[in-house]
Amino acid sequence: MRILIIEDNADIVANLYAFLEPRGHVLDSAANGYAGFALAAQHEYDAIVLDLKLPGMDGLTLCRKLREELQNTTPVLIVTARDTLEDKVAGFDSGADDYMVKPFSLVEVDIRLRALVRRARGKSRISTQLSIGDLVFDTATYQVKRNGVPVNLTKTGFKILTCLMKEAPKVVTREALELEVWGDHPPDSDALRTHIHALRQALDKSHSFAMLRTVQGIGYRLVAPDDAV
Repeated sequence: MRILIIEDNADIVANLYAFLEPRGHVLDSAANGYAGFALAAQHEYDAIVLDLKLPGMDGLTLCRKLREELQNTTPVLIVTARDTLEDKVAGFDSGADDYMVKPFSLVEVDIRLRALVRRARGKSRISTQLSIGDLVFDTATYQVKRNGVPVNLTKTGFKILTCLMKEAPKVVTREALELEVWGDHPPDSDALRTHIHALRQALDKSHSFAMLRTVQGIGYRLVAPDDAV
């Protein structure tokens, strides 16, 4: 795991490095809130160990800014000397995932970090599923079903469907779809129209409601019955 430690106590940081690095973890550290926030914004971590009483920006503010401003979902383990119920409530309300009171066991820190990362990765797997109405697409397994019935698509069809489902019910322009499928080198022929036709046949042919719509002169969109206009 790659772990960010945001802690101003040099002895605690040294102990965490001495214990966690031999166990295969890669560590970064910051001694104040602003530096910690900058590292979390610039790099991806599996977990963050966060003190509350920090120079510059306190831990509660830092955690809240991670969640609200950066939309950062990295698991946060608070380690602090603040041990009242009110302190713990404030920590979880700021967006933290777990809370430990100093002095703490290094073994327990490792155990809790591993548990947080396992849960976070489980949530990540769940989030690979896209759904609109009765259409479900698991982007991890490339299984598409409409009303429980499997839908067979080509590699290009998967790319187009992914883009349309992520943006639905908004219109996706032809240019945006071509860029998604072929990058900066789209074919000269009207290949997109051919692939859209094949996708429409696969998605809509056996159903009374047509989900894939053409917006003349602009592009395409996917709609569920509730989104149709």
